[in-house]
Amino acid sequence: MPPINGLATLDYAVIAAYLIAIIAFGLLLTRRRATTEDFFLASRGCTWPVIGLALLASNISSTTLIGLAGAAYGTGISVYNYEWMAAVVLVFFSIFFLPFLLRSRVYTLPEYLERRYNGTARLYFSGLTLFLNIVVDTSSALYGGALLFKLLLPDVPLWQIVIGLALSAGIYTIAGGLRAVIYTEVIQALLLLGASMIIAVKTFAAAGGWDRVMVAVDPAKLSLIRPLDDPTLPWLGLLTGVPLLGFYFWCTNQFMVQRVLTAKDENHGRWGSLFAGFLKLPVLFLMVLPGTAAILLYPGLESPDMVYPTLLLNLLPAGLAGIAVAGFMAALMSSIASTYNSASTLFTMDFVLRRWPTLSNRALVRIGRVVTLVMAIASVLWAPQIERFGSLWQYLQIIIAYAVPPVMALYLVGLFWRRANAAGAIACIATGVVAGIALFLAVPVQGLFTIHFLYIAPLLFLACALALVVGSLATAPDPATKSEGMIWTPAFYREESARLAAEPFWRNYRVLAAALLALTAVIVWNFR
Repeated sequence: MPPINGLATLDYAVIAAYLIAIIAFGLLLTRRRATTEDFFLASRGCTWPVIGLALLASNISSTTLIGLAGAAYGTGISVYNYEWMAAVVLVFFSIFFLPFLLRSRVYTLPEYLERRYNGTARLYFSGLTLFLNIVVDTSSALYGGALLFKLLLPDVPLWQIVIGLALSAGIYTIAGGLRAVIYTEVIQALLLLGASMIIAVKTFAAAGGWDRVMVAVDPAKLSLIRPLDDPTLPWLGLLTGVPLLGFYFWCTNQFMVQRVLTAKDENHGRWGSLFAGFLKLPVLFLMVLPGTAAILLYPGLESPDMVYPTLLLNLLPAGLAGIAVAGFMAALMSSIASTYNSASTLFTMDFVLRRWPTLSNRALVRIGRVVTLVMAIASVLWAPQIERFGSLWQYLQIIIAYAVPPVMALYLVGLFWRRANAAGAIACIATGVVAGIALFLAVPVQGLFTIHFLYIAPLLFLACALALVVGSLATAPDPATKSEGMIWTPAFYREESARLAAEPFWRNYRVLAAALLALTAVIVWNFR
């Protein structure tokens, strides 16, 4: 493994300036007294650029930066399939799901399930999301950030680094809620993109340029569409598992969709979501392919997860390295702050307010702040345990593949089939929990047989969807009003078509969605 360069005094000055500025800006946004809608949903007044950049900043965490570069270094650019698929999923979300979500005026995604099915579905999904927030989202982001800072501060124990990172994002999140989080995310997204561009340019220059990388690297590592026997991402898994995992992350994950719930209207929600999908496309060039170029620069790294820290610390001169580390911290802090705030929203609105509906706005905000603090402590305690799971990216995808299929079935079937009812939802959840635990114990834990996790997700989804359908048909239907305004129908499509006919083409979300899909197809075709 090559020696890792340290940071210069100038770099530390840049990082310190960034930290002070972003925390001060976040605290500045907390000066007025927060209502529940302000603390949890930023007053529902955000415009599309803010939503798009906030979605990107929430999504691109330290986990993503380390995981994408590491996966490209170890197995190839097929990891980018998760990124371009996000654009496709966000198109689906904008057209089919977003309008019903915004019109429902919910605070949380589980609250939507209660209106569509019953309170059991809401509590199950809220509890599952809180669990995943700790063991997947926040803890993995903290662990990924600690990997880099452990190189910079080798004498400091990992747990102390994790605590420092959690505190950095927790200060303004506890004080200001989503209003502080979402506007700091805009700055962090811009810094993240700029820092990633610097690292990408420097990496390709050091590797001999774009043409040399494209010629010298094994063609199999430069291909998005992999054969059926590929151990990392076979093409069948790309068609079945990746869209389902993407649907969970972009359409039902509270800490992502909460940004869309802040939209001032449906148009801004749709435009912001499509803008986020557009911003995901350059990830191939800014965050994935630099990992591929590192194969030529550092062929003997002990762990793929060390690729991004090595590039950052070894290739950038003083000053630029500080900016890049600040960009890394921007990704880390925005992701952590997003998850902390979404967790406090879930617990406060889905458990506390449901149990004590007469609590005042002030009490709910105070409870939300306490939950944020508890969430921070729990994620700090779990983060060091991720060392036991090997690859950071693999850890993320495997946990999600086994955990979320019941939720995806509830949303997807319930969105298009009016007959889905509360009894079917309970059958769906029970099937998913039992089958998911059984398969998790049989495959990754005991190793009784081998099946790719990208096949696990669709198999569990089909089993849960079947249970939902059978359970619904075997019991009396819910009242017709239960699903009113929550089902996509041909009549809704015709109403939208009539409305869009009067809009300029550049405001028509269907035109914008088609353009995004076309651009995505061009990139995938060129790297097939």
